[in-house]
Amino acid sequence: MYDPNLLQKLPQLGAKAPKAWQSFVAFNEAAFAEGALSRKQKELIALAVALTTQCPYCLEVHRKAAVEAGASEAEIAETVFVAAAMRAGGAIAHGPHLLPR
Repeated sequence: MYDPNLLQKLPQLGAKAPKAWQSFVAFNEAAFAEGALSRKQKELIALAVALTTQCPYCLEVHRKAAVEAGASEAEIAETVFVAAAMRAGGAIAHGPHLLPR
């Protein structure tokens, strides 16, 4: 189902619901704008989220953006392991629900 070329059709999709599309684009731009967190930090967070949601589109878009924002391979590698720890931690934290009450 994953086809990176489909990302090129996003404007076509947006044209069919322009108000929602324009609102999303504006929100996305505001969320990733420099602020208390740098663009690089925000892109690394986005990579961690994309790893946990396993969205290949987000992984590619935000990998490229993270590199453009100055993220090193080491920073990206650490982001991978933070995401993995968070995902595994969720399973561990919910494990006690499975114990007898």
